[in-house]
Amino acid sequence: MRAYGQYCPMAKAAEILADRWTLLIVRDLLCGVRRFNDLERGLPGISRALLSERLRRLERTGVLERHIVDGRRATEYQLTPAGQELQHLVDSLTVWGARWAFGEPDSAELDPVFLLWRMRGRVNRDSLPPQQIVVQFDFQGARTGTFWMVLNRHDVSVCLQHPGFDIDMLVTADIATFFQVWLGRSTLAGALRHGLVQLDGPPTLVRAFGSWWAWSEVAEVVRATTARSLAERDTDPH
Repeated sequence: MRAYGQYCPMAKAAEILADRWTLLIVRDLLCGVRRFNDLERGLPGISRALLSERLRRLERTGVLERHIVDGRRATEYQLTPAGQELQHLVDSLTVWGARWAFGEPDSAELDPVFLLWRMRGRVNRDSLPPQQIVVQFDFQGARTGTFWMVLNRHDVSVCLQHPGFDIDMLVTADIATFFQVWLGRSTLAGALRHGLVQLDGPPTLVRAFGSWWAWSEVAEVVRATTARSLAERDTDPH
């Protein structure tokens, strides 16, 4: 980004953070993502070259640090104290976005692999049954496809091809609805009631399915702001 040429802290902060993708990278680092490949999977559409450039810039400006792990075989990225202080900014932008910029999704935004990858990082492992569970997701609607998730209390994997295990549960869902459930705009119970999500499997697993997920980090904010906006709309005399 070209400098604004202003001796102003807001301008200086924007020079560091206002490039495309930068705040989303910071968002994911704040959520605990540490490795390059994991960052890339959570940012569909970014090229590896651009991700590398953004990470280098954040390192140069003191927002993150690189650490070599596993005997120099891998690199982890961790936020510095300056980067950690961006939590409030990211939270505030999330609230603003949920309130003022978060309407119905465009079909191009409904990437099922991105959704499942985000879900992978938000599994309540203590709520899983002791045995391994294989869930097949059949997404319908604006974006279609079949994917799998293999879950146990020690590891969670997203598979783009059949993992070779028996399927314990089938989730059939409208992709837009499932995104909205994930993000807090809808509830799983409501989606099930209206037939937009269907769960097939042993009753014990079907009943427990909702407890396996912490849902999105922003779900509570989205739920609160959506409810407030609806309440304000209902009381607006105009």
